[in-house]
Amino acid sequence: MDSVVRIPQGDDTVKVELTVKEIMALAGIKFHGNHKIEVSAKKKLNHILEDQYVDDHRHLN
Repeated sequence: MDSVVRIPQGDDTVKVELTVKEIMALAGIKFHGNHKIEVSAKKKLNHILEDQYVDDHRHLN
């Protein structure tokens, strides 16, 4: 069964500051002994998504 996911303003751009190491970690490069780099990058991305979702959700209500 195919389902379509619709994301309002899904093509909008956002800006996130990441270090080169964080970008590398998100691209799949492993930093053995320092898992915090990938965790930090994912937290930054999740924070932006949460902020955007909350802002969009407030505008809909």
